[in-house]
Amino acid sequence: MKALLLAGGRGTRLKPLTDRIPKPMVPIMGKPLLERTILKLKKCGVNEIVISTCYKSDFIKAYIGNGEKLGLKVNYISEDIPLGTGGAIKNAEKFFNDTFIILNSDIVCNVPYDKFINYHKNKHAAVSIAMTEVADPSQYGVIEFDKNNYITAFKEKPKKGESNSRWINAGIYVFEPGVLDEIPKNEVVSIEKQTYPLLLNKGYKMSAYKYSDYWLDIGTIKKYMKAHADIFLSNYKKILKSNNKFDINDLIIKDENINISSNTKITGPVFIGKNVNIHNNCTIGPYTVIGDNSNIYENCNISKSILWNNVLVNKNASLQNTVLTSNYKVKPYCSIENKACVPGDYENNLLAAQNL
Repeated sequence: MKALLLAGGRGTRLKPLTDRIPKPMVPIMGKPLLERTILKLKKCGVNEIVISTCYKSDFIKAYIGNGEKLGLKVNYISEDIPLGTGGAIKNAEKFFNDTFIILNSDIVCNVPYDKFINYHKNKHAAVSIAMTEVADPSQYGVIEFDKNNYITAFKEKPKKGESNSRWINAGIYVFEPGVLDEIPKNEVVSIEKQTYPLLLNKGYKMSAYKYSDYWLDIGTIKKYMKAHADIFLSNYKKILKSNNKFDINDLIIKDENINISSNTKITGPVFIGKNVNIHNNCTIGPYTVIGDNSNIYENCNISKSILWNNVLVNKNASLQNTVLTSNYKVKPYCSIENKACVPGDYENNLLAAQNL
C-alpha cells in the first residue's frame, strides 16, 4: 500500500516556528510530526511513501532520507511554486497505479488508516473522504451525504441554516488512481473546492468516512501547544484505566541519559527528552516539554512551555506559556512569557514574535 503526504505548505500561521523548518517537521513530543505520521502509516500496512514538498524541501529530505531508517521506501516530488492540493496530487501521479491514501501533513489524529482503506474498498468508491464533526461548521468546508454515507454535496463555509451537516473534511483521503485524470497538469488546483465538486457532478462514487476520535490541525501556535496538552491528557487517561489513583501531576515521561538535581521539583505532566541536564533548585512543569540535549541551569522556573532540542536556559530564568525552538539560549535572569522564540530574537530585542 502506498501513501501520499502533502508537505509543501509554508506554515505562515505558525511563524516564527516555521521560519527555519517546514511545518510538517515541527516536533510533537520531541519527534517531527511528519515522522510520527509515517511511522503510524507503516503500522497500518503502508510500505511506500511519496512526500510532496515545496517550502524548505531540503530539510525534509535530509531528515527522512529514502526512508530506510524508518523501515519503508520514501520518494519525493517537489514543486517550484505551490500548485494547491490538487496540483500537488496530480504531480505525484506517476507513483500510483493502485488504491492509495493521501494525508495533509499538519494533522494530529488517531484515524485508523487501515480501517479507512478497507471502508473505501467496501464502498467501491472512486474517492473516500475522512470527516470529523464540529460544533460550528461555518468556517469549514462541509460535506453532505446520504443514509448510505455516499457524498451528495459540498458546502463551503455555510451560514446557519444552509446545511444540516456538521461534518467537515478531515484532510485524509483514499483515491483510486483513475480520478487523477480529472485533474489538469501544471495548474494551481484546489482538490476541495474544484476537483471534488467536479467528480461529484460527473457521477463518480464518493464515500464519506465518519471519524469521531481525536483530530487537530496544528495550523497555529495555540493549536500546536494544545496538541501537546491533549497528548499528555491521553496518556494520563490510559494509565488511569489500570490505576485509578494515578494523578496527572505524577505523569513524567523520560527518555534516556537524563540528569536531574535531587532538589529540583517536577510537577507533571512533563516530557523530558534524551541527554537532558536539569540543575539545582529548578521548578519544572506542569504541561512542559524539554527536548533532547537541553540544559536547564539552577533556579529556573519553567511551566506550560515547549522547548525544542539543544535549548540552553541559564540560571534564574523563568519561562511560562512559551515555545523555544532548537538552539535557543535564554540569558540569566531572563523572564519570557506568552512568546514563541527563535534563535536571534533575544539579541535583536524581538522576543514578542507572536502572542500565544
